[in-house]
Amino acid sequence: MSRLIRIDWPDHGTPDLPPALSLTECETRLRALRGVAAAQGYDVIVVYGDREHAANLHWLTGFDPRFEEAVLVVTPGDALLLAGNECLAYTAVSPLVQAGVVRVGHCASLSLPSQPRGGRRLSEWLADMLALDDRVGTIGWKWFEADEVDDPATALDIPVFLADPLRKLAARVENATDLMMHPAHGLRSRVDAAEIARLEFANHMAAAALKRMLFGLREGITDFQAYEAARVGGLPLGCHPTFAIGAAPGLCGPSGRHLALGHPAGFNICHWGANTCRAGWLARSAADLPIAARDYVEAFVEPYVTAMSEWCSMMRPGVAGGYVWRHMMTALPADTFGVTLNPGHLVGLDEWVSSPIREGSTDALASGMAMQMDVIPAHPVYGSTRMEDGYVIADETLRAALAREFPNVARRCEARAHFMREVIGMDLPDSLLPLADTCGIVAPFLFDPAQVVVC
Repeated sequence: MSRLIRIDWPDHGTPDLPPALSLTECETRLRALRGVAAAQGYDVIVVYGDREHAANLHWLTGFDPRFEEAVLVVTPGDALLLAGNECLAYTAVSPLVQAGVVRVGHCASLSLPSQPRGGRRLSEWLADMLALDDRVGTIGWKWFEADEVDDPATALDIPVFLADPLRKLAARVENATDLMMHPAHGLRSRVDAAEIARLEFANHMAAAALKRMLFGLREGITDFQAYEAARVGGLPLGCHPTFAIGAAPGLCGPSGRHLALGHPAGFNICHWGANTCRAGWLARSAADLPIAARDYVEAFVEPYVTAMSEWCSMMRPGVAGGYVWRHMMTALPADTFGVTLNPGHLVGLDEWVSSPIREGSTDALASGMAMQMDVIPAHPVYGSTRMEDGYVIADETLRAALAREFPNVARRCEARAHFMREVIGMDLPDSLLPLADTCGIVAPFLFDPAQVVVC
């Protein structure tokens, strides 16, 4: 059972600036990529990145393309980063480029339309790095399963202008994106103490902005004014800003709509490594809701909060993702809650990396998984509710490393866990580290966010 109480939202302070990505980390990651590539029989790895799909390239190098595309070619003894006109100088942000571990080449074809061209073609750069008998693995941003395409191995998720020359220059070109992103074996599916510190900073920035926005909501203001109240701090966005009111689809952004009493609403702040989202009603109490929705808290929010407590209880190393899926589908019946996406997924620089939590999945939750509590209910009468924040699953070894290397981060995570257990009443295991002060908080009436649901 759950109930509404009135509280002051917790404030555990602003984290210190997280550590910058180091040369040692980048070298370790590049070495790991070469290792898994060799184990899979790849002679060359080609990593594609653009503004929307920069996470794999950034994870390896610390460089993300802006405005343009970029290509990283990795062989056992060499690495070449190709950039266009505007990103060429920006490649210097990479510790690997600074140290000369990764060479840089200018490829004007990666630039925006109508900008100056000339110089070496992409195919000429690639020809320097490939041999005719090479087996090449390409990394974009997704891989495919047998029920989607005829040949998953050769279904590439990179632009044709890159795929075509690769297929002409090498014996075989395959999709190797899973080496980076697969929830069970992907290199990016686990984080260490330094990454936890970076994730906590991003989650704090997103959560603090969302809290400012939520407490600034007033009847009659526009969604633009509501978003201005967030005072987003300047970290790169991980997805489009959303602010959906009434029947507007959930991915809508601010557009000038006015906040009117008695309408559902949902919104988010998303930075790289963090997506903090809430949904509820523009109301102060159940009396402000349409008559059919006035049991919103009892019939919809309370079961959801209880289910999220159960979700937390399962975030332990070794628990099968398919078990979590089945349990959540039972706790939140489809005819009432309409959850269609995975109840939880991995988060990184990209808002959605992949998920071990799938129907029938035998992938086990593991220490180091950065998890987004992203369970999205939807109902034609009740609208939605949301408790979307970031967490990390951490065993004793990882928790000890965090406490040793970043004691303040560990302290704040423990304080948040204490709040979730003792104030909200959630079943939180020691293995789950909450990354933001908003973790555990659902305020169903958005014009009075001090009212929160507790178990």
